[in-house]
Amino acid sequence: MRPPCRVHVIIIATLLGVFVTKAWGIEQRVQLKTTTGILHGTLDLPNGTSPCPVVVIIAGSGPTDRDGNQPLIKNDSLKLLGQALAVRGIAVLRYDKRGVAESTAAAAREEDLRFETYVGDVVQWVTWLRRDPRFMRVGLIGHSEGSLIGMLAAKQAKVDAFVSLAGSGRAAPALIREQLDAKLATSLKAKNSQILDELVAGRTVMEIPEELTALYRPSVQPYLISWFKYDPVREIAALEVPVLIVQGTTDLQISVDDAKRLAAAKKSAKLRLIDGMNHVLKHATLPAEQQAAYTDPSLPIKAQAVEEIIAFLTTEIANAATRPNPAMETDANRRPSSSLRR
Repeated sequence: MRPPCRVHVIIIATLLGVFVTKAWGIEQRVQLKTTTGILHGTLDLPNGTSPCPVVVIIAGSGPTDRDGNQPLIKNDSLKLLGQALAVRGIAVLRYDKRGVAESTAAAAREEDLRFETYVGDVVQWVTWLRRDPRFMRVGLIGHSEGSLIGMLAAKQAKVDAFVSLAGSGRAAPALIREQLDAKLATSLKAKNSQILDELVAGRTVMEIPEELTALYRPSVQPYLISWFKYDPVREIAALEVPVLIVQGTTDLQISVDDAKRLAAAKKSAKLRLIDGMNHVLKHATLPAEQQAAYTDPSLPIKAQAVEEIIAFLTTEIANAATRPNPAMETDANRRPSSSLRR
C-alpha cells in the first residue's frame, strides 16, 4: 500500500507550519530560498495516496497574493481553487509572488524587477516540487498575467500540462491601451499611447502625467519594458505540452476573444468558456454581482471551471505517466538541496 500523500516530509531547515488538517485535505506552509530572498507559499495536499500530481498556481498582475487577494480586495479565488483541486486528489502549490505579502522582502527594489524574474521563480518552484517524492508529474495554472508567465515557465521547466485561466490573447501594450482608452479623458489618450510606444521600443519615459504615474512610475518602467516584448499568441503556440484555456464569459478584464485568439494559435488546445464567470472565477452577470465577487471571499468559484480543470489535469497527467519524462527526478530518495526549505 502506498503511503498517504501527506507523509514522508523532508525537513531541511525549520518547518514553517505544522500540517493543518482541513475539511478538504491538508495545508502546509512552505518556503523557497532563492539567491535574492525567500518566497513563501502554501501546499494544499489531498487526503490521498502518494505520489500524487501537483500543480503550481501563478497569480495575476499587481500585488496579488497566493490566495488571489490584494490589500484592498479579498475574494480568496486562488485559495478556493487550490482547495477544490486538493479535494479531488491534485496537490496545489500557491505562493506569494516576489515583492508581495510574505515574499515582499524578496524584491527590495522595484526597479530591479523584470518579467523574467517571475518566470524564473516558477521554474525554481517546479524544480523544488520535482525533488519531492510525494509528487508525480507537475502542471501549471496561470491566472491573468500569470498565464503568460506560465507559458514561458512551462517551456523552461518542461512541465506536463498547462492551464491558461483568464489569460490575455494580446500583448500587454494592446491590452493596456484598450483598457485605458475606455477610461481616460481625451487629452490623456494621446499621451498614454506615446508612453506605451516608447516603452515598447525599449525606452524609458521621464515625464509622466500625474494621472498615469501609478501605472508608469519610473521604478516600474524597466519591468514593463521586459513584459511588453512577449506576445501570448506566439508563446502559447510554441508550447509542446497539453494546454487548456479557460475563460469566463462575463470577465470585465479579459475577453472571450482573448481566449479564442489563444486557442487559434494552439490548435491542439482545449478551449472551455464558462458562462457567467468573471475574472476572479466567480458567478457575476450583474454589476452588483461583479463588485461582490471581488470582495466577498464567502462566494464560491464556478464549479464548472473547477470540473474542467480537474478533468483536463487528470487526463493529461495520466497520459503523461505513459510518456518519457526526462525532467522528472526518478530517484525517490533524492533530497532537496540546502537552498530549498520547507
